Amino acid sequence: MRKAFFYCRKTALTLGGCIMLSSMGVAFANEVTLTGHVEVQHHKKNAKAADPANVVIWLTPLDSTVSPIPIADRFPPHPRLVQKNKSFDPHVLVVPVGSLVEFPNRDPFFHNVFSLFEGKRFDLGLYEAGSTRNVHFDKPGISYIFCNIHPEMSAVVIALNTPYYAISTERGELAIPAVPPGRYILRVWSEASLPQDLSLLAREITVSENTSSLGTVRLTESQVSHAHKNKYGQDYEPSTPAGPVYQRP
Repeated sequence: MRKAFFYCRKTALTLGGCIMLSSMGVAFANEVTLTGHVEVQHHKKNAKAADPANVVIWLTPLDSTVSPIPIADRFPPHPRLVQKNKSFDPHVLVVPVGSLVEFPNRDPFFHNVFSLFEGKRFDLGLYEAGSTRNVHFDKPGISYIFCNIHPEMSAVVIALNTPYYAISTERGELAIPAVPPGRYILRVWSEASLPQDLSLLAREITVSENTSSLGTVRLTESQVSHAHKNKYGQDYEPSTPAGPVYQRP
């Protein structure tokens, strides 16, 4: 049995502000769960395949009537990147455009989260343990997130204007549920690959009742180093075993 989808709006035609759209409606008829698999090849020949987790694929509808579902219904509510044990959790976060993402500091020391490259540019400044700061991701794009104090900390926020996306598992598995029939552009992002290589993977696909597989998405790991500078464009200062010391602002 197909799932029913709910959304609420202010209208005299709804009961309690909510309306149910079932598979009997034209817009949701014959939805398809698309599955696929990711393979990331190492740049060295005969080397073990690289980690296939955290590869993101998304489908942008080409048909104007293909996506009546509210986009936020396909994403986890209250998105956040938690700072804990000098790392971000999760490492890859996908949100709808317009999201307010929380950046709580759950370490017993200061952090300074920033992103000054692609996507959303921001600098949250120095903030202490137990506090939270927020960022509004108001346009689509890929934002690379770092901490100005701890060079080992990194994360990625991908803001999408489509609800049809998947993040690959540790086994490289992908699944996009309840995709309406229609034409889409498929795009791929991987931290291990160069942007120009990823752009070559973009392609048009047609989803129909007989379509359930995206096949295998094959990527090649880049040889480019992932080292980065601090927010001033300089190398990070060496830290002591206890970490750098910062006075309260």
